[in-house]
Amino acid sequence: MKTYSMKAGEIDKKWILIDAEGLVLGRLAAEVSKILRGKHKATYTPHMDCGDNVIIINAEKVALTGRKMTDKKFYWHTGYVGGIKSRTMGQLLEGEHPERVIQKAVQRMIPRGPLGRDQMRNLKVYAGAEHPHDAQQPEVLDLASRNSKNKRSA
Repeated sequence: MKTYSMKAGEIDKKWILIDAEGLVLGRLAAEVSKILRGKHKATYTPHMDCGDNVIIINAEKVALTGRKMTDKKFYWHTGYVGGIKSRTMGQLLEGEHPERVIQKAVQRMIPRGPLGRDQMRNLKVYAGAEHPHDAQQPEVLDLASRNSKNKRSA
């Protein structure tokens, strides 16, 4: 029996819409990374970009468990003496670009390298409920109904 390897012409990409309101960030990122890689398909091929395109709306309303909103900090250094800076997860979600929280969570679950960068281009994240991809006719995926732990009641 031979192992099936997908060719570039056989790839069929769908568009999937996910509403992130109330969803737990880590569980959302794990499912989205699986869809972007194509691991949910029977024809998964590790060296090909065979995953689907994913649109995430309401990124600013994503939920976190525990005290991560206040206790989880992200640090960076400006390069100057005493230039250590930090922000909490709550500050990031309430800031100017809350969609970057989901983008970085998914990016850290995708392999590094050229293939991972190609797969990350298939992810579109929007802070609000509006998105410009209506022409692609995305299928709505309800992650909250798959497992009770996926949704966080605030």
